[in-house]
Amino acid sequence: QVQLVESGGGLVQAGGSLRLSCAASGRIFSRYAMAWFRQAPGKERQFVATINWRGATTLYADSVKGRFTISRDNAKNTLYLQMNSLKPEDTAVYYCASGVGTDVTTLTKNYPYWGQGTQVTVSS
Repeated sequence: QVQLVESGGGLVQAGGSLRLSCAASGRIFSRYAMAWFRQAPGKERQFVATINWRGATTLYADSVKGRFTISRDNAKNTLYLQMNSLKPEDTAVYYCASGVGTDVTTLTKNYPYWGQGTQVTVSS
């Protein structure tokens, strides 16, 4: 059974930083692309960042480019999202997701496994 468990969310002031983690189990972590998505109240789930199986390729949403960094540690089966210069519009529940293959993809349909989410709240 695949499990993805996010942690590291919380309340932070605008301009601050947070680091999210996602611990994976139940499948060979290093074989699959991973991603972060987020969902704000009343809005659809939105792509944030994705990384390929060995961490060599990353893609970011324009709204977070230059502020967020996705990374992975395949030896620890863990995905990370370093979030800097946070803005109130970054407030959302953040989800990690495990992909169907090795390559980066921004489409939710290509991620069959999801975590339960972690809340990030940025105050102005």
